[in-house]
Amino acid sequence: MSLLEIIGLLLAVIIGFLLWAVLALRRRTRVAHITEWSIGLYSGASPLSLRPDTRAVNPVLTAADVTDVKAQFVADPFIFKSGVTWYLFCEVYNTLLNRGQIGLASSADGRRFTYERIVLSEPFHVSYPFVFAEGDAVYMVPESAAAGAVRLYRAAPFPYSWTLAGELVKGSFCDSTLVRHNKKWWLFTCYEPAQRQGRHKDLHLFFADALLGPYTEHPKSPIVKNNAHWARPGGRLWVEGERIVRFAQDCRPTYGKSLNALEILALTETDFQEKALRSNPILTASGKGWNRHGMHHADAHKLEDGTFLACVDGYRKYFTVRVEY
Repeated sequence: MSLLEIIGLLLAVIIGFLLWAVLALRRRTRVAHITEWSIGLYSGASPLSLRPDTRAVNPVLTAADVTDVKAQFVADPFIFKSGVTWYLFCEVYNTLLNRGQIGLASSADGRRFTYERIVLSEPFHVSYPFVFAEGDAVYMVPESAAAGAVRLYRAAPFPYSWTLAGELVKGSFCDSTLVRHNKKWWLFTCYEPAQRQGRHKDLHLFFADALLGPYTEHPKSPIVKNNAHWARPGGRLWVEGERIVRFAQDCRPTYGKSLNALEILALTETDFQEKALRSNPILTASGKGWNRHGMHHADAHKLEDGTFLACVDGYRKYFTVRVEY
């Protein structure tokens, strides 16, 4: 065999190997569309005028900070101050389990948070950990539509252990948010059918004399019908004297687009009225960075100086190539 024939054979082998490698790689790779939610801190003179907090480095919590599970994203933050420590509860979406769990981060100054661990895990998806105090107890109402009920948990002890205290309302509801007003508990919750069509469109209202119920559905419920701009709760209600403002995720044209605010004008056992504020949206996409494409949640707390500190979430979208084995 001549030298030219040997070189030709080697070139054929190399080209064949390269073609095989390309075809094998194409079979094992796919382009993935990633939606990455993270958590930041905003502040302002009121919950209606929030801007990125100048003392925080946003985002203050990301999926990369989660150390005990493989997280795809973190979202739906609620903060609770106990003593001198700020505790941040949020959804941690576990990639391996393909469902949400409730994670905890803590801070000594309310600006720099350190992730600790998962504090609530169920065999079904949980998110939106609405945390609040009643008397000497601390409670949580996470989103638990997959369990077919609005579930109430009690800290035992706070903040690492949570036990089921009861089910407030039966049904497939999400992002349930409670407020105490005129000696009654008012439960705002979004109906979440299993099929995607019709989601985020109807807001139901229930009330009870005691936290554990029984709860009665308001005669005007659903108080928002077939409107994905105003239906789904987007954080703790703001109560200032007689003024009550609720926050709603704007889920059209895309989920997580922005956050709106509505002032409640009447809240009684027989009447409910509200109006959207002219300042809407309260939060929206920044156009760059961690919240480039949207924001949909805020939990604002009044500080001693009269200003407000809020934990918020936002997301960015990007494409990546994944190799499947």
